[in-house]
Amino acid sequence: MTQNESAYAAAGVNIDAGNEAVARMSAAVRSTYTQRVLAGIGSFGGVYDASDLAAMDAPALVASTDGVGTKLMLAAAWGRYESLGHDIVNHCVNDILVQGAEPLFFLDYIAAPKLDPAMVASLVDGIAAACRQAGCVLLGGETAEMPGVYQAGEFDLVGTIVGVVERRYMLPLATVAEGDVVLALPSSGPHTNGYSLIRRVLADTPLETSVAGIGMLGEALLVPHRSYLDEVRRLRQRVTVKALAHVTGGGILENLPRVLPDGLGVRIASGCWPVPPLFRFIQEKGDIADREMYRVFNMGIGMIAIVAAREVDAALAGPDLIWRIGEVVAGPREVVIEP
Repeated sequence: MTQNESAYAAAGVNIDAGNEAVARMSAAVRSTYTQRVLAGIGSFGGVYDASDLAAMDAPALVASTDGVGTKLMLAAAWGRYESLGHDIVNHCVNDILVQGAEPLFFLDYIAAPKLDPAMVASLVDGIAAACRQAGCVLLGGETAEMPGVYQAGEFDLVGTIVGVVERRYMLPLATVAEGDVVLALPSSGPHTNGYSLIRRVLADTPLETSVAGIGMLGEALLVPHRSYLDEVRRLRQRVTVKALAHVTGGGILENLPRVLPDGLGVRIASGCWPVPPLFRFIQEKGDIADREMYRVFNMGIGMIAIVAAREVDAALAGPDLIWRIGEVVAGPREVVIEP
C-alpha cells in the first residue's frame, strides 16, 4: 500500500467509486420523483408521503422482494445491463399486482466485488425507466462493494416494492368456483426464471448464434420481463377478475395453484396458445421432458387470470392479446395440462 492509498481501498473497497456511482444515477432516480417524495437519494432512508391513503376506506400495503437470478450472468457476458433494471421492477410490480395492488415506491440493491460506476448507472437507468412506466417512485437503494463475497465479474441485483390496495379489492376473491375460465397473457420470453438451466443447456452455444424463428440467442434471452400492470388494469375495467397468478419460478404448474382454494384445480389444454420457439429450442437441445419445462419456464404465459364463464367474451374483447386456456374444476388443488 502506498502512502496515498487508503487502507480500505487496499482491502478492495473504493469509496470514491461508490460516490461516483451515486452521482451518475442521481438524475435517473430523481426523474421518478413526485410531490410525495419527502426525502430520497442522499438520505439515510427514503420518506414517502402516505397522506393520500387516508382517502381510501381500508388501505392495505403489499410488499415484495425479488432478484433477477442468474440472468445477470448472461447480461454480464454481453456487457448489457439496462434491461435488467426493467426485469427487476416489472417482476416486483407483477408480484404485487396478483393481490390487486398498485405500486407506490421501489428500492434497489446492487452488490459487486468492485463497483463499476458506468454499469451501476446503466442498471439504475433501466430501473428508473421501468418505475416511470409503472407510475412508481424509485425512493432509494443501496450499492455495496464486497470483495470476497462476490468474484470478479459477478454482481447481484435485488429489488423491493411497496404498493397499496383497498382491502375489499384484494385478490384472490373468495368467489373462485368450478366452471370459471382460465385466461392467459403472453410472456416476452423466459422473463427472470430458468436461467441456470438455460446456461447449462447452452453452455457450448455462443450467444451470437442466430436460430431460425428466434434470432440471435443473446438478444432473445435478454428481452426484459414484461409488466402486466396496464393490461390487468384494462381487463379489470371490463370484467371481475377473481384471481391472478404471476408465472415465475415453478412455472404454470406451481404458481397457479397458489391462488386456488382447497377443493379446486385447473385443467389446461396445451394447444390453446403458441409456445414460443425459444422454449422448444431449449427443450430439444437439453432433452428436457415436457413436465419439467412447464415447472421451470413460463412457456409463453406470463400472467394468468380467472374470470366467470359469463364474462369471457367481455374479457377477450379488449385490445390486448389474451388466450382462453382452461377452466377451474373440482378436485385436488393442482394444474393438469392436457395434450
